[in-house]
Amino acid sequence: MSGDHSTYNPTTGFGKWMDSRLPLMRLTHDSFVSYPVPRNLNYAYTFGAILSMMLVVQLLTGIVLAMHYAASTGIAFNSVEHIMRDVNFGWLLRYMHANGASFFFVAVYLHIARGMYYGSYKAPREVLWILGVVILLLMMATAFMGYVLPWGQMSFWGATVITGFFTAFPGIGETIQQFLLGGFAVDNATLNRFYSLHYLLPFMIAGVVVLHVWALHVTGQTNPTGIEIKSKTDTVQFTPYATIKDGLATSVFLLVFCWFVFYMPNFLGHADNYIQANSLKTPAHIVPEWYFLPFYAILRAITFSIGPIDSKLGGVLAMFGSIAVLFLLPWLDTSKVRSAVYRPWYKLFFWLFVANAIFLGWLGAKPAEGTYTTLAQISTLFYFAFFLVILPVLGLIETPRRLPNSITEAVLAKRSGSGGSKPAAAAASPETRG
Repeated sequence: MSGDHSTYNPTTGFGKWMDSRLPLMRLTHDSFVSYPVPRNLNYAYTFGAILSMMLVVQLLTGIVLAMHYAASTGIAFNSVEHIMRDVNFGWLLRYMHANGASFFFVAVYLHIARGMYYGSYKAPREVLWILGVVILLLMMATAFMGYVLPWGQMSFWGATVITGFFTAFPGIGETIQQFLLGGFAVDNATLNRFYSLHYLLPFMIAGVVVLHVWALHVTGQTNPTGIEIKSKTDTVQFTPYATIKDGLATSVFLLVFCWFVFYMPNFLGHADNYIQANSLKTPAHIVPEWYFLPFYAILRAITFSIGPIDSKLGGVLAMFGSIAVLFLLPWLDTSKVRSAVYRPWYKLFFWLFVANAIFLGWLGAKPAEGTYTTLAQISTLFYFAFFLVILPVLGLIETPRRLPNSITEAVLAKRSGSGGSKPAAAAASPETRG
């Protein structure tokens, strides 16, 4: 894909002069206008554009909010109230930024689910997938540090609990915790560090996004069939075909986002964060933001010791392992067929995995006791079994459905009402299996 000849042709003297010195317009044209994309892309492939929009929203609103925020434990809470009440459109900026974080995670989780469903992590796109997981980690770090800044009750106690996880690591745990806190407890030094990092990390995310898009343009985009592009008839230009679809999906997503900003701005937050931080009063239930709840449930599911690993360290390792396993996904899936469209058993287990992840999120908001703990342990077991057992085994024993010979054939078959979904022979050739 990266070796395709450029079709950009500057028509003005200045354009030709600039193109020979800094071909920025050529790069833009080749990347977002004439770039060939599979002709069968559906709306599940629009979340990249949605995420780009949300990143811009977060950057712009965050920069303006930073102009009015005071990173001091004595006035941080009041400075947020000052933004809400006294800064022109400060309430709008604050609500856009706070709800924007939630919608950012909605889009990224759907983007990851689409990649898993259509096998976008398979060769030669392993680096593309890994960069995406790096973006997810940076988003999580940024969101956690941003949640501390309002200096409400949940901000303070959330920071206390999360940084306390690092003490589970023997020997170096307390040193890491003190480095993060800037002392022995969550205080002014902690707030300053988190504020600094929260401002820096989004620009790191933007840099990794550039690498992510670059890697995408080198290997080319996948499609619902999982078949590589074989001829020009399999593709259309990015503009106007993909851009119109991206524009429509982005507009719909933005409408839903605006509905929350204007009509339910606090629905996705926690009421306790409108109470100023008090180190002497612990909230009844300390819970993170909703997008961390599945991982929080995994953390609390480990209530037993395994040899020298006690329950606290085991929970922390399980929580970090639930994200780390995503890095290994391209090598854990042994099937040669990419798309779940042609893998009936994988499709079943994929939707069970999605349901299980949502269930873990629900459990993360419940008290860590009784039946909730047992259910969390079962769900955690399935979460890791999906990656470490089910995917490797399915790739060896599953018989995929017959794949079309090309993207064009799949499109024409769909229009004619035949999906080419008859099971393949058990001894299918490597070409037929993808």
